[in-house]
Amino acid sequence: MPYSSSYILENYEDIYDIQFEDSIEEKIEALRDKNIKKYRVKTIKSGQMLECEIYPIWKTGNKDVRMKKKKPSREVQKNLNEKNTKKKIIRLINTNFTNEDIWATFTYDSKHLPGSPEQAKKDMQNYIRRLNRYVRKNKLPALKYIYVTEYEEDEKKGKKRVHHHIVMNFRDRDAAEKIWDKGGRTHSRRLQPDDYGLEGLARYITKDSKNSKRYTTSRNLEKPKITIADSKMTKRKAERIAREQNLASDTFEKLYEGYIFNDIDIKFSKFVSGAYLYVRMRQRDKPHMREKNRKSKGGLEIA
Repeated sequence: MPYSSSYILENYEDIYDIQFEDSIEEKIEALRDKNIKKYRVKTIKSGQMLECEIYPIWKTGNKDVRMKKKKPSREVQKNLNEKNTKKKIIRLINTNFTNEDIWATFTYDSKHLPGSPEQAKKDMQNYIRRLNRYVRKNKLPALKYIYVTEYEEDEKKGKKRVHHHIVMNFRDRDAAEKIWDKGGRTHSRRLQPDDYGLEGLARYITKDSKNSKRYTTSRNLEKPKITIADSKMTKRKAERIAREQNLASDTFEKLYEGYIFNDIDIKFSKFVSGAYLYVRMRQRDKPHMREKNRKSKGGLEIA
């Protein structure tokens, strides 16, 4: 197999999964590997949120660069898939929704309880159709939404629990609750972003569960903007940040003007050299938006 000019791992989060526990000397040695060609910066912009994934690219002329790694177990792969799904939903919600939009929870009364996950999905599809009719009738902006259905059935106890969470740009809370026609409890709330946008909400509605959980989105959602740069950060600067985490705030606020540094996560690997840096930032509020957010701030209510 011929060598190319560089070697890039496909899944950095799977490889760089440990905090460095060895001595500072070993840490520096791992960072100064001469086979590291440069550091790549992947930037993901989701609405007012910005993420940076910074990772090494190696020269391929040295056989030590090649990594032997077993195929992940079924459980490890499942956890990785769930993590990627959450990340996708977080980014979609941050990209498409603001504090002017709402999220709602719908449950069922015993008379309307669905007999299967498929029926629960049909119930939400019918609800979306009714919302769209209301939108067209009242000449409102095209409906955008993400909803998650949780279906739990305990055959031994003979109990069933089904509910839906939906995030949408349908802003009439009273109408949104009235259009749900399956009895049960309805509860709608205004979205309240924090320093991490709407990540807290996204993690709540996709929280870990052993039960059947499915999500659906409207087709008109905008996707996060992803860019990749090989010259945005030098190898030397990436190594310094990995050694001295306190440098990260000033460094990234200079790289991304108009954004405020939130935090950084630095990981190392037992398989390869270098470090994986993950940074989260948020866009600075403009003066008029800061005042608007102050007036509307009421806290994210989770029930």
